[in-house]
Amino acid sequence: MNKLIKFGSGMLMAIIMLAACEKIEPLQVYRSAESAFLTASTSTIAPAPADSMKTIITFNWTRPVYSVDSNTVKYILEIDSVGRNFSKASQKVLTGAISTSYTAKELNDIALGFGFKYNVQYNVEARIVSSMSNNNERKFSNAVALKLTPYVVPPKVTPPASKKLFLVGSATAGGWNNPVPVPSQEFTRIDSVTYEGTFYMKGGEQYLCLPVNGDWSTKYSVKDNNVAGLNKGGDFGFNLSDNFPGPDKTGTYKIRLDFQGGKFTVTLVQEFGLLWVAGDYQGWSPATAPKIASVKKDGDHEGYVYVKPGGSYEFKLTSQADWSGTNYGDGGGGALSTSGGNLKFPGAGGFFRINANTATNKYSISQTTWSIIGSLTGWGSDISMSLNGSIWEGTATVGGKEEFKFRANADWGVNFGDNNADNSLEYGGANIVLPAAGTYKISLDLTNPGYYTYKVVKQ
Repeated sequence: MNKLIKFGSGMLMAIIMLAACEKIEPLQVYRSAESAFLTASTSTIAPAPADSMKTIITFNWTRPVYSVDSNTVKYILEIDSVGRNFSKASQKVLTGAISTSYTAKELNDIALGFGFKYNVQYNVEARIVSSMSNNNERKFSNAVALKLTPYVVPPKVTPPASKKLFLVGSATAGGWNNPVPVPSQEFTRIDSVTYEGTFYMKGGEQYLCLPVNGDWSTKYSVKDNNVAGLNKGGDFGFNLSDNFPGPDKTGTYKIRLDFQGGKFTVTLVQEFGLLWVAGDYQGWSPATAPKIASVKKDGDHEGYVYVKPGGSYEFKLTSQADWSGTNYGDGGGGALSTSGGNLKFPGAGGFFRINANTATNKYSISQTTWSIIGSLTGWGSDISMSLNGSIWEGTATVGGKEEFKFRANADWGVNFGDNNADNSLEYGGANIVLPAAGTYKISLDLTNPGYYTYKVVKQ
């Protein structure tokens, strides 16, 4: 038995020694990939709009050596403005290729995406980033310097030849009356293809944009105003079939029309809080009732309501255009109550100012008549105004430049001026200027709660 063990051990040692004597081939060592070298077919790019679909530049690069099939190597061609170290680069991803081209339109879109201006030459640069398909062993090529001049792209929608744009419609303070009040319903021209303005808009109504104030023959509109979400923005065009759909809620909104892309956007600036003034004077119908507004949506509402003379009228305030919301009545002593009786107008008809604060549950109602006072009367007496429908109107004749304001009940306790000379009024605002001698028809519109306007027309 011992002999067998010794023999087996000897054989094992011999096998190990023979194996140790076999020659082992050295392991293969792969060299690291080298960066690609990039070249371009041109260094100056300034195409004409007519060449937009033509190939304008071709890039070629050497193939770096990776330890993988060259057809699987990933390349990213980056283009960026000089000085940004490719931090905001446009990227084009390719696999296996060592060449690529761009049309004039593709490069122009890249340039405009960088915010470059038309017909201005900019310094840009391009490079190749190579790597394995899993992004390992990233290598950066040399940067190729280029000079790129974007061309003017014809706008999708032709901008107004008048270089002006006006807002009209039931969603606006001026309604469908045309010509519209300016400058309160006039857009600002930002550049040749962009117009923008901030406007008071009534919720749930419609509007159009006019290139010529007072002219219905040409307009900017939309194809289908039933498209979901279109009241916040979308496509528009010239003389299309439908009005723009207005915002859902009453407030002030910034409207921007981009003629280059044929797109418009509507952005809320300030939503108004509203209360509907529904009563027997109008059939107890909240949906058709006038409203008072909380401009800051803080519960402090204010507005004006015309009640046709002829009776002692009652009403309630409701938080929506039906009776399903919160309804406010009279809690006694100037207090609002959600369980109180009807509120009452203090007189058999007239033009009433209503203040109602749902945060403090206080209210007040006062009857008003309106007049004009200013340097045209020596600031000592008023020119009476009369109601035409629900608009107050008056006439003033002056011998030269004069100033005036509106005030209620011939008293300075409630008065309006215009701080921004934009035809919208502010309580206690700046004097309004009549620029030259003549007779003027002056109107005061208090029907849009929280946004009061006036108009001055020389006769």
